Amino acid sequence: MNGTSIIIPTYNEKTLLMDCLFSIRQHTYTPYEIIVVDNGSTDGTLEELLRQGVPFVSFADNRGFPAACNAGMKLARGSTVLLLNNDVLLTPHWLTNMLECLHFGMNVGMVGPMTNYASGRQKIKENYTTMEEMIAKYNVGKKGTYTEVQRLIGFCLLFKREVMERIGLLDERFSPGHYEDDDYCYRARKAGYRLMMAEDTFIYHHGSASFGKKSSDEFRAIVERSRQLFIEKWGVDPQKFI
Repeated sequence: MNGTSIIIPTYNEKTLLMDCLFSIRQHTYTPYEIIVVDNGSTDGTLEELLRQGVPFVSFADNRGFPAACNAGMKLARGSTVLLLNNDVLLTPHWLTNMLECLHFGMNVGMVGPMTNYASGRQKIKENYTTMEEMIAKYNVGKKGTYTEVQRLIGFCLLFKREVMERIGLLDERFSPGHYEDDDYCYRARKAGYRLMMAEDTFIYHHGSASFGKKSSDEFRAIVERSRQLFIEKWGVDPQKFI
């Protein structure tokens, strides 16, 4: 398939997911397929996906972000693959701009957008105002502006199929989540691929839709465990790449 496979893991956030799907349909102007991977939702998500005719895979329980992404990646038919959180809103020309960045150079392997909620360089420096202003400033005003980075965040991560075929799937030792995207980016860079930040693409991110339900202590424990796993695997602290 000469298009993009958009893989969306989800868990009990039906309203956010439906808003995300609507924004994809509204603002995506290049060929794509959607693969939703449901982690055992009990809020009517599956019924709504069936009603809308959206392709999905469903787990009986919550297996975490990496496993859900991997299930979608195994089914992906596109020449490019995109991992997407369910709590984002896409903007005009978002995928067109990111694809142009991805094909900017032969060795560009991964691309990520700018956003209002993230860790690291992809977070916009100014305060978020309105979607219209952000679109005008980034999607239009910074057209063709790219910056090479050492890591990209998995909330919206676009990569070539050849990258997936060369370095494999996400490492599920990081389940339920955090640092699996840092690990994937690190593996891509070790394989010789460049990572680019598409400054001409702004995407709205609600942020921590699933992890936000956990207590601050639980959240910190998950993050620190995954960070230690990365250090054990690679002998380097992923914080140095932020």
